[in-house]
Amino acid sequence: MRGTDTSIGTIRGVGLGPGDADLMSVRAHRMLSGARHVAYFRKEGRAGRARGIVEGLLRPDAIEFAMEYPVTTEIALSDPGYNAALSAFYANCTAHLQGLAEAGEDVVVLCEGDPFFYGSFMHLYMRLKDVVPVQVVPAITGMSAAWTATGQPITWGDDVLSVLMATLPEADLSRHIEAADALVIMKIGRNIEKVRRALRNAGKYDAAWLVEYASMEGQSVLRLAEAEGRVTPYFSIVLVHGQGRRP
Repeated sequence: MRGTDTSIGTIRGVGLGPGDADLMSVRAHRMLSGARHVAYFRKEGRAGRARGIVEGLLRPDAIEFAMEYPVTTEIALSDPGYNAALSAFYANCTAHLQGLAEAGEDVVVLCEGDPFFYGSFMHLYMRLKDVVPVQVVPAITGMSAAWTATGQPITWGDDVLSVLMATLPEADLSRHIEAADALVIMKIGRNIEKVRRALRNAGKYDAAWLVEYASMEGQSVLRLAEAEGRVTPYFSIVLVHGQGRRP
């Protein structure tokens, strides 16, 4: 973060929590309700989930900057074009936000969940933090809302919790699943069958839960084994609760 020059604006990555506006922090609400410039990520042609969370909370004259991903799932993560497209995208977004800050404007960047937990804002943060002032407002994560929705604690005593991406190779998923006491598996979507196989390989399939849209409209909580053949949305989390030491 650069100096204390009061003529420079501040970029604020504001965590909105898992999706329910009532779970937003007081600090986040205060910052976004007073923001003149508001930026957020979205898919092309979509309103944007982060923007939807704050509907009705922004000031009427807020200037919005929608950052539309050039790709999401259209090409494989391993395709060199994927990183190239996203790198150029983040560079363009950074330049726009930096320009606003250098003109003395503060900007709130809306972040689903927590900004530092698998969020797109991290890519802006790393490009901006040594150039203009940047602040981060933490928030409740989507996985916290998911395990709360099951009505069961996720960890007990000395349980080891692993957070996995369903985009991992199946062999890696199986290895991590087998080693952990409690599990959170994110980014499910089209990877659901791979996740099922990995859980079965590790002997934990029958203990797994599927939570869709945790804390959002349309929330669904059920045993993964009861969701055979179900098409799972991207905002799905698979959980296996720990069964560790307790008094």
